[in-house]
Amino acid sequence: MAEYLSRFHKSLARKDVFSITWELVPGRGAFEKDQEEVLRGAEKAAKGGKIHALTLTDNPGGNPAISAEFLGAEVNRLGIEPLVHFTCKDKNRNELEALLHGLERAGVRNLLVMSGDYTYSGYRGRAKPVFDLDPVQLLSLIGEMNNGLEVPTPRGVAALKPSHFFAGAVVSPFKALESEQMGQYYKLKKKLQAGAQFIVTQLGYDARKFHEALLMVKHLGFEHIPVIGNVYVLPRPAARLMNQNGVPGCVVTDKLLAILDEEAADKAKAKEKRLERAAKMYAFMKGMGFAGVHIGGHGLTYEDVEFIIEKGEELAPNWLDYIREFDFPQPNGWYYFEKDEKTGLNTEIPVDRSKNRPGTPLSYRGFRLLHKTMFEPHGILFKPMQGLAKALDGSRLEAAFTGLEHFAKSITNDCLHCGDCGLPDVAYLCPTSQCPKGQRNGPCGGSFEGWCEVYPGKKQCIYIRAYGRLKHYGEEDKLGAYHVPPVNYDLLWTASWLNFYMGRDHTAKRLGIAPPEKKEQK
Repeated sequence: MAEYLSRFHKSLARKDVFSITWELVPGRGAFEKDQEEVLRGAEKAAKGGKIHALTLTDNPGGNPAISAEFLGAEVNRLGIEPLVHFTCKDKNRNELEALLHGLERAGVRNLLVMSGDYTYSGYRGRAKPVFDLDPVQLLSLIGEMNNGLEVPTPRGVAALKPSHFFAGAVVSPFKALESEQMGQYYKLKKKLQAGAQFIVTQLGYDARKFHEALLMVKHLGFEHIPVIGNVYVLPRPAARLMNQNGVPGCVVTDKLLAILDEEAADKAKAKEKRLERAAKMYAFMKGMGFAGVHIGGHGLTYEDVEFIIEKGEELAPNWLDYIREFDFPQPNGWYYFEKDEKTGLNTEIPVDRSKNRPGTPLSYRGFRLLHKTMFEPHGILFKPMQGLAKALDGSRLEAAFTGLEHFAKSITNDCLHCGDCGLPDVAYLCPTSQCPKGQRNGPCGGSFEGWCEVYPGKKQCIYIRAYGRLKHYGEEDKLGAYHVPPVNYDLLWTASWLNFYMGRDHTAKRLGIAPPEKKEQK
């Protein structure tokens, strides 16, 4: 297997190497200026030898752009490895698998798996989002492919030849609310358990939060997994946009924006200050123990990246001196670990989350009672309901029962009739109908102050609501307890209750519920 290890993979495996990736943003079209600049940058990076992989974004901002997968294959031929952003937003599970087979054949092995930005524009209007899989499920698929994916054949089951992907994932430590941040860490745990081989942080400028992400991977028991810090060279226009939540998941506070406004007054030195800020981030990330940095920024040249690397190496021995320059907490922002007053970073002691127990709506109390009596094997109505399901399944009355269930769940949860119900997984909030990205294993990274990325200021993220419901009972950690598989569309428009009691849906399989025994024919 060693011959298949990418240079990027090898760089992260070595303790004496600080891995460097440079993010390039290809635009729309095949031979436009943006694409040519990406390739020119790749050629320079290949000759320079300081960068271990070029990261290629996938339709950033939800806008159409040249395929990162196909451009990655072209970059690969220039003598430098691509790190392809591989997202779920506009591909179903079959297309994702097909692209993975193609990438394996082309020798493109480095992948950064993400949910992806919600679709914003497209040919003759906004495109329909897909989000058939979430990152946890996609990482599981990649892991199975690396082990030789088993597929059905006319003669039974056959295993495909193993692939050789080096797949990582993203985490955002830059969330203001406890409920919002914990959702990110529950999902991080699932990503690591699903096989993420490295982690990259989201974009932000709070040194303590960067440190928190590093400690969290260790806290979850994955200290062997390398963590890469995100260094974004921040110009004032981008900062203003991020400050107004114009780029989901990217945080620029008022305090930082005021500094950038002041620096912009001296145009001759503004860029120099931006690059020096990035070099200081490089320095403190190396000092903290990150395995590398992910360098990005609009209009960044290869020469700019070289400056950041060289200056960052120069500053790295005194990295603690720069921590106070990156003290940009969000207003009333929450941190997982207690603060280390001496360094301005964190101790390894988690804060006490048990003090605050929020209230919970009466509707959720009712759902809990319903679940306990009907859907738990020891519930008083479980066996009668399983017997009823056995009698109804396949009978003339099944359609009427299905319609009645769908009507009731449409009123309470805007049911989309998938037949593979996710309500028990998210405190009786439907991830299919109430999350625009259909995330079944935790929130995406685009929320801001608890609001959904797609409906800011109008709808709370369902995982924020679920956290509060569960924390009332001290059960919030259930949100990170198990992996939820993707919807099985074989069950579409069927009764999820019948599927549960007959052992067909994912919840029944997780709980080990077998269908009731059939009566012997006389």
